[in-house]
Amino acid sequence: MKEDFLHYVWQYKKFDFSNLTTTAGELVTINNSGNYLQQTGPDFFNAQLVIGKQKWAGNVEIHKKSSDWYLHHHEKDANYNNVILHVVWENDAPVFRKDNSEIPTLELKKFVPKAIIDNYKSLSLPKSWIYCENQIKDISDFVLQNWKERLFFERLERKSIPIEKFLSHTENDWEAALFCMLAKNFGLNTNGETFFKIAKSIPFAVIRKECFEIKNLEALFFGMADLFPIDAQDSYVKDLKNRFDYLSQKHQLKKAIIEPVQFFKHRPDNFPTIRLVQLAMLYHRYQNLFSKIIVAKRADELYQLFDVSVSGYWETHYQFDKESPKKRKLFSKSFIDLLIINTIVPFQFAYAKSQGKETTETILELMHSIKPEKNIVIDKFYQFGIKARNAFETQSLLQLKNEYCNCSKCLQCAIGIELLKS
Repeated sequence: MKEDFLHYVWQYKKFDFSNLTTTAGELVTINNSGNYLQQTGPDFFNAQLVIGKQKWAGNVEIHKKSSDWYLHHHEKDANYNNVILHVVWENDAPVFRKDNSEIPTLELKKFVPKAIIDNYKSLSLPKSWIYCENQIKDISDFVLQNWKERLFFERLERKSIPIEKFLSHTENDWEAALFCMLAKNFGLNTNGETFFKIAKSIPFAVIRKECFEIKNLEALFFGMADLFPIDAQDSYVKDLKNRFDYLSQKHQLKKAIIEPVQFFKHRPDNFPTIRLVQLAMLYHRYQNLFSKIIVAKRADELYQLFDVSVSGYWETHYQFDKESPKKRKLFSKSFIDLLIINTIVPFQFAYAKSQGKETTETILELMHSIKPEKNIVIDKFYQFGIKARNAFETQSLLQLKNEYCNCSKCLQCAIGIELLKS
């Protein structure tokens, strides 16, 4: 049983809700099951329920087991303070609010018809993933390798398009474009767009002028991200606030409308605070980062380039005003690999194309030296006999799945054509 099935059952009321009761025996009437936003925080927002004789308006959280509440550390997250009903498949533990009142629990398996469950199990049976899944392992290495190279450069072309478009915004300033695109990748999937807007909101001329003082960069990044705590007593935070006020006036900066950064579901080393100070340290150390990454030909050169830590305060903090055990917080090799794959190589490719230079062999050598990515698509290809040995191959397979298999373009695919021949 998966949570997405429980989300479906609750959202579309695929259960007997004529006589719902909580595990404590209180009647439950659903006036509005809530909005399924699929964002951080509770699963359903603004639900309207009657539990017992009390009307409630608030949020609904759904889990397979009620004990998952504590497994996911919701008791520590203020986003879950307004949960009015805990909907679970199996009730194996009571869940309490901060005031020690128990959150009402609805054990859903008592109310879902057997036919619905059987249909779900039927839908969950293995299906065809790609049309050639049983034959792809028999394709010759010659055909497969040549096709992979074509796929890789198709994907690289697609990744270079946003760079080329963004250059018009920076008046062809490659350093400024790299700063914004690098910031986006520092934010990963969750905070990528927010980091991009933060970087865009600070003219790169300001970064050039202020990069000699690390605290100025930190002040600019945190200030634009609106991350300063309101009532901070920490002298470091007060100093950064004062610096940001001064720098804002000095450079006439205007705050853009930016979505709040998300800490939820991130490991501490990926907290937006840490990624922002690492970005600040990178630009504090290198005033001409683009000129360095553009000539790098080997992965070890780039690993050395990104061998930066954080400033002293952040060695003992993950968040403002909350001290933690001392740690240098270096970039992990896997994180640098992501930067190489998603930012550095696309920039090398786009720049070489703008200069009319050929870099195919250099880029291929670099990508062959990086470990393969790990994701569900690559795992699935492995199940069908296609093993990715490096980042070049994982990028090729992602392009194959997304642009050909998912779009049923078998007759435009070298593998499909080869199978038709045989």
